Amino acid sequence: MAQESVRQGVSTGYEGTMDGKRRILIVGGGTAGWLTAAYLAKSLEIFDNRRLEITLLESPDIGIIGVGEGTFPTIRTTLKFLGIDESRFIRAASATFKQGIRFVDWVRTPENGEHEHFFHPFEAPFQIEGANLVPYWLLQDEKARRPFAEAMTIQNRVAEAKRGPKRPDEGDFSGPLNYAYHFDAARLADVLAERARQLGVVHLQGLVGQVELDATGAIDHVVSLEHGRLEADLYIDCTGFRAELIGRALGVPFKSVRPILFTDRALTCKIPYDRPDTPIESYTIATAHEAGWTWDIGLNGARGIGCVYSSDHIGDDRAAEILHDYIGPRDHEIKTRRIAFEAGYRERQWVKNCVAVGLSGGFLEPLESTGVLLIEAAIGMIAEMFPHYGPVDAPARRFNELIAARYDNIVTFLKLHYCLSRRSEPFWRENADPASMPERLTELLEQWRHRPPGRFDFTLDLESFAFFNYQYILYGMGFKTDLSPGRADFPNTGAAEKTFARIRHFGERATLDLPAHRALIEQINGVGALSLAE
Repeated sequence: MAQESVRQGVSTGYEGTMDGKRRILIVGGGTAGWLTAAYLAKSLEIFDNRRLEITLLESPDIGIIGVGEGTFPTIRTTLKFLGIDESRFIRAASATFKQGIRFVDWVRTPENGEHEHFFHPFEAPFQIEGANLVPYWLLQDEKARRPFAEAMTIQNRVAEAKRGPKRPDEGDFSGPLNYAYHFDAARLADVLAERARQLGVVHLQGLVGQVELDATGAIDHVVSLEHGRLEADLYIDCTGFRAELIGRALGVPFKSVRPILFTDRALTCKIPYDRPDTPIESYTIATAHEAGWTWDIGLNGARGIGCVYSSDHIGDDRAAEILHDYIGPRDHEIKTRRIAFEAGYRERQWVKNCVAVGLSGGFLEPLESTGVLLIEAAIGMIAEMFPHYGPVDAPARRFNELIAARYDNIVTFLKLHYCLSRRSEPFWRENADPASMPERLTELLEQWRHRPPGRFDFTLDLESFAFFNYQYILYGMGFKTDLSPGRADFPNTGAAEKTFARIRHFGERATLDLPAHRALIEQINGVGALSLAE
């Protein structure tokens, strides 16, 4: 019945259908399509609501990009909201835990085989009785103090010791440390699809033949080669880079941010572990190279690896050399995939009766993490702003303001990683050129020379990253915030030193109390018994 009504619904413009129903047609599957379908079905409670209907048309020709597999901690709230069991998700998506990102060689070009790194954990920095501990770290002897993340949280020590962020007996989506996941993108889509169908989403498989517009320029209907005419009140474009609805049909322009974010290619592969008992890292490894960086993600059963680079600075053959050097002697066994992309987004992602979610709306960097984060932000707004009656484009202006601001702010955060580098290669020197930096970032960096980033630097509803995320990048890369002229304004040095010592002690205890990451994953997957040692 639902399939027939979507196919034959009688539209009166895009203010609603004559039978009083609101119909949503999601075009495209993958992470974007199925996460949108499941979230809206749950939020709008369509299973028990005959006035609402969600159909997803999945084309076999639009595959999952799958160039990286990672998330931010927000995904736990989303999965919990959807009613997905954490252990089942981990098993079904070949998932592992992610506690942050380890950045290797981003600050300086390696010399004589020496490498340096810093860590961006998901845990916020410790506080001392509600007071800010950061100024006391900044006032310590620069040569003697511990790295920022190691001094401010226990998660740095836990992750470096290859421990998991929780114990096996702790509840779903909870634990002593903040965490996200690494996962297989195709398998995640399958998990989300199953849940969406359970929640009442109608699943059609087929190709989009054409998109017809009405006299106002809104989408009148979609023609599927397999299912004929499909009509809805709201069309959600999850067709990936092809952007069948928002781009090809409605002609909404794409705003490139290539002058800010230079990388535009990724060469990707997956490689099996050398041994079944190889420890699994619980963080993404991002290793800088001469014209970009290489990611390394530990899944259950394989490592996902990709070389991200700027084609203006090196060619494809050189990128392949960099990737093969990273992999080592086994590179001849590995099949690689090259993906071209352009960083940017559509400033208007809700136009008339069409909303873009996922790659059809924008793409900033070739890991799933920021992409999934933006999908979560978009579907949360669609669910809350959804017009149950009246013009379906009523929320468009506010939605577009909020989503464009999020993209701009993520661009600023990503640029921070590049512009602070002191590496010598042209790619990195051009990234450090103030002409390539957003004006807002330039202004903030000037302020942060005299004080650390704080919560009032950011507007919560427009941000995907908190002030402490900026702190981890700034101080991990050696940015100088000089508080010495105001040293007398921070008199609680003794209490701060005791807190730093407690953090070190708690970190040592946690490495003993928390299980090895691989052992934790194996127990969740029902492989053997859990032990604390690898």
